[in-house]
Amino acid sequence: MYKVLFVCSQNMCRSPYCEMMFRRLVEESPVLRDKVEVTRSSAVMTPGTSIDPLTVEALVREGFDKTQVEQHRPGFMYRKADIKLFNEADIVIGMTKSHKYMIFVPSWRRKFKTLSEAATGSYKAVPDPWLQRDTEKYIGEMNKIKAYLEQYIKVLEEELK
Repeated sequence: MYKVLFVCSQNMCRSPYCEMMFRRLVEESPVLRDKVEVTRSSAVMTPGTSIDPLTVEALVREGFDKTQVEQHRPGFMYRKADIKLFNEADIVIGMTKSHKYMIFVPSWRRKFKTLSEAATGSYKAVPDPWLQRDTEKYIGEMNKIKAYLEQYIKVLEEELK
């Protein structure tokens, strides 16, 4: 099983969105559903206290159950449970290059790619939607993330078929 771990700064916006959206995309893929596992996402800085309400809104608009989304509790790479996730991950996907440099364990850092690199082969930072407190702008940023996730699904389908 190929294990994918998404990370971002505080694990309250981008990485939980990626975790939930990508898990759905994997489940919908006949090629990947039995080959890829999306683990719980994690933070590489100080974790937030809960998922951002606008991330909840973005996921609800995608058809996710609000109660289930709100159950997300930000992880952190140095908590015991998350250490196991990092050790077992085949790829650690972050949103910006800075996330790679916040990971101090060399074996984890070697597994790191940004979302844009995983999806397209080239780097482009994924902006932090948390900086957009306007709901529609926030959703717009999340839609960019969703497009990368859809591209990454295609890459994995080719690699793992």
